[in-house]
Amino acid sequence: GVGQLTPDYLAPSRGGAAVAAGCDLCADGAAARRCLTCGADLCLFCCQAHRRQKKTASHAVTELENTKDCSQAGKPLFCPSHPTEELRLFCEQCDQPVCRDCVVDRHRQHPYDFTGNVIHRHGDALRELLKSTQQHMGTLEDVLGQIDDMGSAVRSRAEAVATEICLFASGYVKAIEVHRDRLLKQLEDLKVQKENLLHLQKAQLQQLLLDMRTGVGFTERLLTSGSDLEILITKGVVASRLAKLNSIAYNTHPSVDDGIQFSPQERAGQCCGYEVFGAILNKVVDPARCTLHGEDLHSARQHQLTGFTLVCNDTTGERMGRGGEAVRVTITHKDKRDCAVKPTVCDNGDGTYHISYSPEEPGLYAVCIYVKGQHVQGSPFTLMVKNKFREHQGVFHCCTFCSSGGQKAARCACGGTMPGGYQGCGHGHKGHPGCPHWSCCGQVKESSECLGGPPSDTSQRSLLRTVAL
Repeated sequence: GVGQLTPDYLAPSRGGAAVAAGCDLCADGAAARRCLTCGADLCLFCCQAHRRQKKTASHAVTELENTKDCSQAGKPLFCPSHPTEELRLFCEQCDQPVCRDCVVDRHRQHPYDFTGNVIHRHGDALRELLKSTQQHMGTLEDVLGQIDDMGSAVRSRAEAVATEICLFASGYVKAIEVHRDRLLKQLEDLKVQKENLLHLQKAQLQQLLLDMRTGVGFTERLLTSGSDLEILITKGVVASRLAKLNSIAYNTHPSVDDGIQFSPQERAGQCCGYEVFGAILNKVVDPARCTLHGEDLHSARQHQLTGFTLVCNDTTGERMGRGGEAVRVTITHKDKRDCAVKPTVCDNGDGTYHISYSPEEPGLYAVCIYVKGQHVQGSPFTLMVKNKFREHQGVFHCCTFCSSGGQKAARCACGGTMPGGYQGCGHGHKGHPGCPHWSCCGQVKESSECLGGPPSDTSQRSLLRTVAL
């Protein structure tokens, strides 16, 4: 709550023409002078009494007007837990000023020192953060200038392209005029899209710059006007704020370019029954229209290289026909947050991208495909990774009798037996599946995954050979 906030001891020094403080002794008269020895504000009556008393007669007293430009550096600050004790010490473990009673109470056995001994180290740390923030401010101002220049370039380029379009469209009468209007609308949409992206980036960077200026201004006032104790008290909050501002990532270049071009030779199809030419060569990828293709889109095997294809389309649903898009893929285990698959994205240069990966752990995964920071069509989706493909440990035979050379102890996973003490299967006898099969699991498909465990030692010894079928 509010009680947990760090007190702002610089507020009185920023108050300007605030209400005059009262006398610290009688609390009735207005303070006119200050005792520099004990730090008390005194009215004229109490000031005279202060000088008559033997204990305070030697104290230095000055006019209160002479201390207006100073902060409360000469005025002692008392401990909130022990109001009669002045804050003179600093607990290194708790990172806060303490009094003598705190050292023997809650901060017992904590390392501490006098505030005057630690202010240099903590003040230097704040100055380093301040210097780093000021460097970011300069960079941000340069980027904002570039954004303004780029905005003008986009508008200038759009106007130039509009002029080219108007000149080209004047020869085709009605058909060309319709085609011209269509191109101009497309150009306007493109210009608005680019300007909106620039405005969004500009607003974000301006807000970041404003936050940094506020933090820098407060920190500078703290370091120049605050006392050692005030700096130590507010150091934690100020350092945390500046560190957070410094950690914010931002793009140092405009988010779009002025790459708007008009090609009069480009075929534009039919318009009012006439074949027209001229198109704006600026396809913009639409993540919502990008599609995913592949047989292994939702299933994969452990330790097996798998992949699928991403097809990037523009706002009309047509393939981009070129590469270079910002494609990002994440594959994360749903039950094990620290288990993620690192995919490889291959740009084919024709608007398609091949994503390949090899999962280490089986289970259910969440797959996210981003183009320009946005989900594509069908993303996110789930991926089931099965256990590693199990190879057959037995033989693919017509029956146990043939593959073992007639051994009675040879067995088969199909469960077939023969009379006469034979424990394995034989042609036409009970349990035989009627076709060739694997001895380890009974599967009848040769190129299949083994469904059973490894064969026993007896079976391994008894399976001496495989008969050609």
